[in-house]
Amino acid sequence: MTALPPLSLYIHFPWCVAKCPYCDFNSHSLQGDLPVTDYIAALLADLAAAAPELSGRKLVSVFMGGGTPSLFPPADIDRLMKAVGEQFDLLPAAEVTMEANPGAVEHGAFSGYRDAGVNRLSLGVQSFADAKLRSLGRIHDARAARRAYADARAAGFDNINLDLMYALPGQTLQEAKADIEEAIGLAPAHISYYHLTLEANTVFYARPPALPDDDLAWEMQQQATMLLSAAGFNNYEVSAWGSSDRECQHNLNYWRYGDYLGLGAGAHSKLTLSNGTVVRDVRLAHPRAYLQRVHVGQAASRHEVDGADRLFEFMLNNLRLRAGFSRSQFEQATGLPATLLEEGLNEAMQKGLLREKPDAVLQPTSRGWQFLDDLQSIFLPTE
Repeated sequence: MTALPPLSLYIHFPWCVAKCPYCDFNSHSLQGDLPVTDYIAALLADLAAAAPELSGRKLVSVFMGGGTPSLFPPADIDRLMKAVGEQFDLLPAAEVTMEANPGAVEHGAFSGYRDAGVNRLSLGVQSFADAKLRSLGRIHDARAARRAYADARAAGFDNINLDLMYALPGQTLQEAKADIEEAIGLAPAHISYYHLTLEANTVFYARPPALPDDDLAWEMQQQATMLLSAAGFNNYEVSAWGSSDRECQHNLNYWRYGDYLGLGAGAHSKLTLSNGTVVRDVRLAHPRAYLQRVHVGQAASRHEVDGADRLFEFMLNNLRLRAGFSRSQFEQATGLPATLLEEGLNEAMQKGLLREKPDAVLQPTSRGWQFLDDLQSIFLPTE
């Protein structure tokens, strides 16, 4: 490893107005008043404690996710971003994203977030059909989603992602098409199109709704591919579609196995130290415990990532990308020799899941993307 990887910053906001029945993220339904002052103070303490170890490294992106960051007023986001600028050198073209839910952002607040330094929004629309939004437990309706998008554009945001989901309870192929067509009609810079899956420890997992079968879900995905490609969107990652140069730089840094510092309750970090050691930090997940212990430096645990895990993590992420990767990129990102990959690469190519281009770039085939879990599992560490 001749140089340290690019560094991103992730900041987690763990509260939502209500917990969606499909969500397995570290999010908590808001009980009582939002502890804005206490949580921002905790994030500032977390930032100040973490920054010295990363002194001199520049930030290529910032991402505020959740939960629902847009529950926090613009003035507090501004205070947080000013502290980030004091602790780190934020690159001039750095992407600064904030997630916002249409049902949890005040009219006119978008201009305040823009003034605070946010230059990219990710709106959790999920669907433009009211019945489907109700089935997902969302607190907004389609009208609120359209209004939030219009307000964001009026506030000057031209880099907006729309999150959509498919294979929803009772969804038909035509309903899925209507969602995609409406999203395209709004002309966002980016669309994320996710298959609804039943995750453990969720309400949907315990009480599964009636979902489209695998064949219908595949038709929905293929339909979206056709429509989005025809509209000029580039499918650069399994679930991500960007127009022209609007690929999500923060997520690309994850998928390319870059470094990221995670702040906030339940946030994860992957960091490369100056001696080449790769470590993962995990913050306490419950907001109450995080708030109690972050000020005394007891809110995070750390472990070293060994070579086998580094190999798997690199492949887990890079195999999601259309562009592929080279052996030299693997060596640069992990500090490991590319010879460790050869057995897995050969198996993947024999199964038709991976191909090597004449320029030595390794890419998943269309079959590899269709059966991505099978492809990734080839590189799982052995006992």
